[in-house]
Amino acid sequence: MSAVRIGERFVGPGQSTLVVAEIGINHNGNLDLARRLIEAAANAGCDAVKFQKRTVDVVYSAQELARPRESPFGTTNGELKRGLELGREAYEQIDRLCRRLGLMWFASCWDKASVDFMEQFDAPCYKVASPCLTDDDLLAHVRRTGRPVVMSTGMSSVDEIDRAVRLVGKSQLVLLHCTSAYPATVEELNLRVIPWMAERYGVPVGYSGHEVGLYTTLAAVTLGASFIERHFTLDRTMWGTDQVASVEPHGMARLVKDIRAVEVALGDGEKRVYPSELPAREKLRRVGIP
Repeated sequence: MSAVRIGERFVGPGQSTLVVAEIGINHNGNLDLARRLIEAAANAGCDAVKFQKRTVDVVYSAQELARPRESPFGTTNGELKRGLELGREAYEQIDRLCRRLGLMWFASCWDKASVDFMEQFDAPCYKVASPCLTDDDLLAHVRRTGRPVVMSTGMSSVDEIDRAVRLVGKSQLVLLHCTSAYPATVEELNLRVIPWMAERYGVPVGYSGHEVGLYTTLAAVTLGASFIERHFTLDRTMWGTDQVASVEPHGMARLVKDIRAVEVALGDGEKRVYPSELPAREKLRRVGIP
């Protein structure tokens, strides 16, 4: 299995885990909040941040946009969806801030126009969100950019994943195991899919978690996840559909620290006697008496 290069980093076996703070739509359409989230992710030690980009009138039907829905932006779902979208000027500022902080950033693009929009920022990769895994036209459009693809597999059958992998190709692909519930319960995380997926597809596999808590994400790393994505927020009680399934700054800092410790603790798998064991070996080693 070959590692996949994303920006200046490599993702795959033997590589340091790439940790992504999924800002998504937790900025609530507010550029100042987006900036604060980026700075908090950098301070927590994350390698990258990720946003979501949609062309609202393409992704959603007119009927869905007209559906009544109360939000800070108005009384329809369309007002909500449009209010959550950041435009060119906002992303230009995001790009400058991330470059200054030495932080990679990219986006889940939900339609072809959003991919074209993001091309101007020279993204290190594109994310295919779980709901988009069966959008053949979008997968082909993303593949034509020539950039690495990170694809989540929540709410997807094995046949659907097989088809998506065939369409995208394996040369620059990272798959993410995911359970698309917000928040996801421990009983439905099914983390043993991670090594199964790596063996079946022969590509680097990571984990996109929506659960509450951190220990299960550490378990994903021990099972071979080389790319970790967790939703990120400044405060889980803030307004927004993804906030409750997100990690706050102090939790993200702890998660990054613990992932790095787990990487060291896993070692290289070669059994040896360490110099630190020798005093105990000399003092306590028992041998058989003939």
